[in-house]
Amino acid sequence: MLSHQTPPRSMIARITAILGTFRTGNAHSVTELSRLTGLPISTTHRVAHELASWNLLYRRPDSTFEIGSALRGLGEGIHSFSGLPQEGAHLLADLSEATGRRARLAILMNRRVFYMEKRPNVDPVTTFSLAATLPAYATAVGKVLLAFTPPRSVAHIVRPMVAFTPHTIDSMERLYRELHVIRSQGFAISSEEHFAGESTVGLPVFGPDGSVAAAAEVELGRADGDLELCRAALMVGTGALSRALAAAQIDRNQRHSRAVDLRIVESTRVVGK
Repeated sequence: MLSHQTPPRSMIARITAILGTFRTGNAHSVTELSRLTGLPISTTHRVAHELASWNLLYRRPDSTFEIGSALRGLGEGIHSFSGLPQEGAHLLADLSEATGRRARLAILMNRRVFYMEKRPNVDPVTTFSLAATLPAYATAVGKVLLAFTPPRSVAHIVRPMVAFTPHTIDSMERLYRELHVIRSQGFAISSEEHFAGESTVGLPVFGPDGSVAAAAEVELGRADGDLELCRAALMVGTGALSRALAAAQIDRNQRHSRAVDLRIVESTRVVGK
């Protein structure tokens, strides 16, 4: 948790301190921001609302703040984990080849589900795009991501709930019940809830800290045993991607540690001169 022994004085330092509290992806109230940064509540209130006016923060209906679209969209920086697009592309290519079906990898950010996909043909894997989103409550990947989202945020993410087909979940009560089942069984199914005739199965991808970083899904066919075949392929693929993300984090930590050691050595040399 972030804390400051002395409150930051300059405006840049105050902005940096406030934005730094959102590294975990959580939403914060003004009171929480004040406590985490050491800034007076009046100052925190003023700066947070100014950042929201520039879309650097987003003020939710419950008056808490989260990272805004202007920051999330910088450089198409939609993902939080280094290596996710690259490793995710390998996963989708393998899943599509193994199953002969369309495969998707999705993340939940700023109340929207962004995705990349691979169709079973010669077309390359698509990349994450701000223009490509899915309804969270009507897709397998979306429901997996919602299942591991704080309950107080779920309603804010999914409303309004549009009925895409007669099978679309149309109430928060039904959605909460299904999310509970998904957390228990570890996978989600969307059966003609987004498009008629289309069903998918999805599993979570875990980040280095044990949180759900993404979700992957495969389109289901109508053959007997197809669900188990696709779920097995997803289990292997998402497990491999989770391990790849953990390995990438270890590598970044080691490189950061070496860089710090080098700076300490250089500082010692300067002092010793």
